[in-house]
Amino acid sequence: MTPRLDAYFVCATPRTGSSLLCGLLLSTGIAGRPESYFRGSDIPTWATQWGIADDSGAVDFGVFVRRARVEGATDNGVFACRVMWGSLDEVVDGLRSSSPDCRGDDLDVLRQAFGELRFVFLSRQDVVAQAVSWARAEQTDVWHEPIGGGRVQARSAAVYDRAQIDELVSTIETHNHAWHEWFARVGVQPLELRYETLEEAPITTTREIVAALGLELDHEARIRIGHLRLRDELNSAWIERYRSGA
Repeated sequence: MTPRLDAYFVCATPRTGSSLLCGLLLSTGIAGRPESYFRGSDIPTWATQWGIADDSGAVDFGVFVRRARVEGATDNGVFACRVMWGSLDEVVDGLRSSSPDCRGDDLDVLRQAFGELRFVFLSRQDVVAQAVSWARAEQTDVWHEPIGGGRVQARSAAVYDRAQIDELVSTIETHNHAWHEWFARVGVQPLELRYETLEEAPITTTREIVAALGLELDHEARIRIGHLRLRDELNSAWIERYRSGA
């Protein structure tokens, strides 16, 4: 029997399609409201939006987590968030420093804050394609485009840069390895999902994830794709060029 679920984290590295996945899960209405609540640069924005920052802009992390737990939950009480590797330690360290009662290993600390917690680990089989997508997003500052929301204006033109792609391939591999090491260290078996599977069958895959989390989704429920696929001929040309050694 699947244990009761209070919360889950979508664990990923940049450009794995996590925005696509989080949008699909949100559209179910029962799988939380997954956002990057704990990305350091975004915490002040969320805190201001929720009215929990003090006059100087400072944020009590314990208060922030409790508010995120509410804002990121659907009506059934399930909380969801997206966490990149670089943010996980910040969450755990923040919880430990904000509450003297947070003890034990990382998983103990997280479960004290979020309850019965599970993990969905999203990765891409084609790491080069992921790095190319990441490099292009970094250069243009276009990370995703919502369907029906209009085109996002690029900050600058994308220029092929092998050194940048090399560095991002290394970063992706390092972070994927770090996630697997962490899961093994704390004794977690995540739900593992490939981006390629999600891209091929987004609706079916979302239903499978929701079911694996122990949530019951009505067969008539409409799951919506909220983001456009940004990969195009330029991505393909960069991938081919990179693999040719140029």
